[in-house]
Amino acid sequence: MAVGCAVPLRGSSRGLGSVVFRQQKWKSSVSTHAKMPPCDFVPEKYKSHPYEHMRKIREQNISPSLRTYYKEPLLLHQGHMQWLFDYEGRRYLDLFAGIVTVGVGHCHPKVTMATQKQLARLWHISSIYMHPSIQEYAEKLTSLFPDPLKVVYLTNSGSEANDLAMFMARLYTRNFDIISFRGSYHGSSPYTLGLTSVGLYKHGVANGFGCLTTMVPDVFRGPWGGSHCRDSPVQTVRKCSCSEGVCHAKDQYIEQFKDTLNTSVPKTIAGFIAEPIQGVNGAVQYPRGFLKEAFQLVRERQGVCISDEVQTGFGRTGSHFWGFQTHGVVPDIVTLAKGIGNGFPMAAVVTTKEIASSLAQNFHINTFGGNPLACTVGAAVLDAIEEDGLQKNSEDVGTYMLLELAKLRDKFKIVGDVRGKGLMIGVEMVTDKDHCHPLPAEEIGQILEDCKEMGVLIGRGGLYSQTFRIKPPMCITKKDVDFAVEVFDAALERHMERAAAK
Repeated sequence: MAVGCAVPLRGSSRGLGSVVFRQQKWKSSVSTHAKMPPCDFVPEKYKSHPYEHMRKIREQNISPSLRTYYKEPLLLHQGHMQWLFDYEGRRYLDLFAGIVTVGVGHCHPKVTMATQKQLARLWHISSIYMHPSIQEYAEKLTSLFPDPLKVVYLTNSGSEANDLAMFMARLYTRNFDIISFRGSYHGSSPYTLGLTSVGLYKHGVANGFGCLTTMVPDVFRGPWGGSHCRDSPVQTVRKCSCSEGVCHAKDQYIEQFKDTLNTSVPKTIAGFIAEPIQGVNGAVQYPRGFLKEAFQLVRERQGVCISDEVQTGFGRTGSHFWGFQTHGVVPDIVTLAKGIGNGFPMAAVVTTKEIASSLAQNFHINTFGGNPLACTVGAAVLDAIEEDGLQKNSEDVGTYMLLELAKLRDKFKIVGDVRGKGLMIGVEMVTDKDHCHPLPAEEIGQILEDCKEMGVLIGRGGLYSQTFRIKPPMCITKKDVDFAVEVFDAALERHMERAAAK
């Protein structure tokens, strides 16, 4: 076990499937001729307002809190599976999937066709009436869960689903306090902001009473971790002295969790919520066995265990359909969103009949949750995942990508950690591997810009915005990965040249 770390150029030929990128501002031999994989899809011609007029509307009429990536924000026009096209027809490989949302691919034909048919039949009547879609979808969705998780409440967003999960936990247990991990993201509504523990989302006003945080068991950046801790093809570079079947890091983090239970909450609690792999914090993974022991400790306090599957669900982790299954646990409540509708605004809470019944003591309704259109979309997404073999593709292509990215960790001193499972990947950037100080945000931003200019869109996250988040549509191929890794390699080379020129 080890002790922890301290805290534009534009390729004109991109639309034709070839990217040429050369260093021009610095004397350097850095270049790449990364060949973008072919795509037969031809986007429609863009016919809306000019780019500058769109930017003006954005500045004047859209809330400034809705920020955009890139110095020159992308004006995207059309999507097809893993590809996005801007207003000038340039093609981009999407490695962020609308913030981990487009699971089966942009404008997937099966989902599109099912949506169009339902639009012509019935949009909305609310759940006060029965309609075929909601019953059919509820049966299809809950069949994918183990007993006793067989009751679903449909909502519109992940924040709303987590809101409801908190409410159910408190109603059912008649307790109040809920624990979450530091670095977690569970929503930005006033209720869920108490669970979210990333400083960038805090606004300095009262929210989320009865929400407490505990240390995240991060085996890379935390005080404990080794080279065998996590369920991933790629481990940390930290040394480990643990014998087989023993994880000292897990034991130490469990002691921290016990300390929170013994000092910060009453003898009985409402619950504990965790992402199977942290999303916004940069695909942070916990030591094997941690969640199983933590769930047991929570249940000893009469609390319920909530798995936030907003980003990890629907086959994204590859080996399992749900992230909680990778930890060998069965939660009491599961929250779903993002990939559930492939971009359509829908979400869900899945729980036991007993917990769901606590909400039925009085009237509770969601006007749009479970409407005919949403349920049709959700069912089509489940069909596409199965028919296209996307869970298996996530495992195969995700493992391949993790191993390829690990080569860049070995090549560059600023790549501190590569982690994840399936197509839920994080690449944490540092100033150097000895101290693991986060690479400054402006440098991360420039690498992001360079990747975009070469045709690859990546997300970012982490407490210091130091981690690249790679969570593409699950239809991505190994050829796409080869292209993306070559582009990322070139962007890192360019960063090293900039640093050397200072």
